[in-house]
Amino acid sequence: MNPPRLLGLRRTFGFGDRLGLATPGHLAAVRGSSFLPVLAQQSIREMGRTGRTPHDVLRSAADAVAATGYEGPWGTDADHLQTPADVAAVAAAGFRAFTLDPSAYVHDDAHALPPERAKPAAETAARYLGTRVELGDGVTLAFDDATVLGRIERKFGEALQHTAKLAEAVRAACGEDAFELELSIDETATPTTPLEHLFVGLELRRLDVEVHAVAPRFCGSFEKGVDYRGDLDELAAQYRSHVAIARHCGPYKLSIHSGSDKLSAYPLIGRLSGDHLHVKTAGTSYLEALRTVCRVDPALFTRIVALSRARFPTDRATYSISARPDAVPAQPDPAEAEAWYLDRDDGRQILHVTYGSVLASELAQPLRATLERHADLHAELLERHLRHHLAMLDRDFG
Repeated sequence: MNPPRLLGLRRTFGFGDRLGLATPGHLAAVRGSSFLPVLAQQSIREMGRTGRTPHDVLRSAADAVAATGYEGPWGTDADHLQTPADVAAVAAAGFRAFTLDPSAYVHDDAHALPPERAKPAAETAARYLGTRVELGDGVTLAFDDATVLGRIERKFGEALQHTAKLAEAVRAACGEDAFELELSIDETATPTTPLEHLFVGLELRRLDVEVHAVAPRFCGSFEKGVDYRGDLDELAAQYRSHVAIARHCGPYKLSIHSGSDKLSAYPLIGRLSGDHLHVKTAGTSYLEALRTVCRVDPALFTRIVALSRARFPTDRATYSISARPDAVPAQPDPAEAEAWYLDRDDGRQILHVTYGSVLASELAQPLRATLERHADLHAELLERHLRHHLAMLDRDFG
């Protein structure tokens, strides 16, 4: 038996598996890289949309680890937990690594508060105002503006209190068992500035919430299933500050959410992060499952495309994406369907965000059956796609 383990501050790569069939390909991809695999990774939202339970997610990963004979460390991630009830459900199934998501308590409008309404609480002002923090690597940040501090407190103060509540729920659910926490603050309307990140890191320490990773929202665009969109020089400059903050306040890892396919940004992320890096992916593996279907059953793939296009206006509501349905043909020629829907950004995002509708439809059973019949091709495509991700992250590392 090779049960899941806590992976600490080592480099890790999250392989979300929405169908429970991708682990052989994921394990093949990670071999030889600097990363340890997080295999049982799924959010409460994804479990609901895929009809899976926390037990299902853990069991499918553990069974595949046993079947492949993999003997290395592997981890779990109960992702995007928002309530104590979420925590209790995944802990009862055996998860011991948790991503806490207080996004419902983040106030994105804080940056627009006028100065007279952006005064920090007296205790916050006493704690931080006038403080300069030397972070190393030439990075120094200062809380020298009361209005800025007040806006940061307004944006994250309530979310941090909710994070402490969720962390206490984890402690209660795990009892004497060790556990690991990640904080997700990436699902916000505006990027997390270095000063905001510093405030969050210092407050976590004050609230006695020990985290192994934090996911800020980085500058530029980390949309689902496509490459990074933004200024790489600006990302590198900001990222250096975020790395310095993570080392100062933790140390903890930086976690890259919507991390798949950001190939142009991977070398700088891998180089600047050092050992303290976690990358989280999920939908890109679902797309490789659909690539398998496209190659062996074009008629089934055409039906999936039609359903996805019909559901896209509704399903896109919970995602920040820029896909344009009119940029890809509604009924592509079978010989060109893979190129239109799996190699172009618009098509990839249409399929990416509609997975729940497909897996809740009559197409789910033939989709699974096709992947099971063609398991070797499925694993081969996953290995090729994700090995490229890992190689780019490792390119300038070490």
